[in-house]
Amino acid sequence: MMFHASSECYATMDIYRMINGVPCIIGMLLGSMQSYTCTPNVTAKKIADQIAGLGYLVVAPDYMNKDPFVDQGNVPITDWLKNHLPISAVPSTRTIVDVLKQKGISSVGAVGFCWGGKVVVELAKLDILKVAVMCHPSFVSVDDIKEVKIPIAILAAETDNITPPAMAAQFQEILGSKKDVKSFVKIYPGTFHGWVNRYDPSNPVQLGKAEEAHKKIFEWLQTYLHE
Repeated sequence: MMFHASSECYATMDIYRMINGVPCIIGMLLGSMQSYTCTPNVTAKKIADQIAGLGYLVVAPDYMNKDPFVDQGNVPITDWLKNHLPISAVPSTRTIVDVLKQKGISSVGAVGFCWGGKVVVELAKLDILKVAVMCHPSFVSVDDIKEVKIPIAILAAETDNITPPAMAAQFQEILGSKKDVKSFVKIYPGTFHGWVNRYDPSNPVQLGKAEEAHKKIFEWLQTYLHE
């Protein structure tokens, strides 16, 4: 999960290694651009750095506590989730947003991939963000979408057992009926769950589809962070 904040007060921003007890490793980009990153996923870090390159402060908290799920590991995902429910990250996330605002950053958005999609949709029900993006989200329900209050983009996969196309279409229908909420929902053909941040960069097809999604993320943030 990443957070993106307006850089208007960037020069006065302190550098944190811990935000509300959540560790964040600081990466540097273009000298003065800080990207807070803490993730074992190299491609997710690349996305964070690209957004930082657009002029934003980026925070990527380590909610996994250095214990990310490993697809072929010894722990079944059902057991792993018992100690890693995304809803448990919402209070800490709200405090991170509060810290950013206390530092003078008034425009904050969030992007969530898979697990992080649930955290993002919970924040999108409140009035603390300007914009939200969910990529192939997990654990997000129709009832969640009904409560969304801010501009939100949902980038869904064509092959996804967690949020199948039929569910994404429901999300689109609900958001389309909310005239006071700007939304973008697309089911990307030829994609699978995780294609936005868990793609194979050596595969030109996967890379092309991921880059298309990244472009939409950047456009959505730039449009609504400045409204």
